[in-house]
Amino acid sequence: MGSHRRLAPSGFDRGASVAVTFLSVAAAALGAVTAAAAPYDDTQAKVDRLYEQAEKATEAYNEADERAGELRDEVRTARDRIARQQQRINSMRESFGSLAGAQYRSGGIDPSLALLFSDDPDGYLDKASRLDRVTAHQAGELKELQEAMRELAQDREETAGKLRELEKSRKAVAAHKKTVERKLATARRLLNSLPDTERGAYDRASRSGRDGMPDLGGATAASGRGAAAVAAARSALGKPYIWGANGPSGFDCSGLMQWSYAQAGVSLPRTSQAQRFAGRQVPLSEARPGDLVVYRGDASHVGMYMGNGQVIHAPYPGAPVRYDPVGMMPVSSVTRV
Repeated sequence: MGSHRRLAPSGFDRGASVAVTFLSVAAAALGAVTAAAAPYDDTQAKVDRLYEQAEKATEAYNEADERAGELRDEVRTARDRIARQQQRINSMRESFGSLAGAQYRSGGIDPSLALLFSDDPDGYLDKASRLDRVTAHQAGELKELQEAMRELAQDREETAGKLRELEKSRKAVAAHKKTVERKLATARRLLNSLPDTERGAYDRASRSGRDGMPDLGGATAASGRGAAAVAAARSALGKPYIWGANGPSGFDCSGLMQWSYAQAGVSLPRTSQAQRFAGRQVPLSEARPGDLVVYRGDASHVGMYMGNGQVIHAPYPGAPVRYDPVGMMPVSSVTRV
């Protein structure tokens, strides 16, 4: 019976075996890295969505808060007007009452009998003529008093309506505030769940953030007020994002635009949606420094074009006012103020 001896593997076979083993280990490691990276990528995507949702809620908060402020001013003005009207009515009532009392005291008998028994008919007729004039004046005052009282009642009704609207606006402000705070708190928890390296990478990579001065070339603003707004926006570089804030120590996106143009003597609306229509819209290809670049279909974010494809904006909580590429998000419109 012959014996069978196992042949030793050749050098090629040994190399192939080692290579296969190495590739298997590498593939397994790559799979593990991909599997580990996927949750981080998913977390970062969730954080981005939460920041976007919080930004929309912030602009809704800004709008409701602005309306509440307008209503407070309107109610204050209306109350002052009502107080003045009431004072005028009280004075008219007092005057009217004094006049009516005097007439009552002087006219106790029928005018024809008074004339018949008068010792001085000519004098009585003169008095009667004056009394007619007084009566006509009294009728005019009565009509004026009635009109003033109607105006007062109408103003009170309108003011009551404004107060009801103010209460609704206050509730909307509170609701939007809760929404923003809830979204931001969730985003912070998700970011804190990431390893330090992933969290740092997110902060560096998100929206390609840069806070230094890029080369803007020779771009110039379309107007003097645009140039002044550009200078103001540059002075805000590095200031923190604070939702609901419009400077000077912190800003949200539309607050930065409003504050920057206020330094140029221009009053902009408070929200990015309203700022979209605060001037003439131009194509992105014709954008000049100072133009407002509005993002997303719902116009929930806004920045200021600075030239050379760059904008200054307040990105999101935790990120300061900084430069970013104009195409960092979908552009919906460009407005020249």
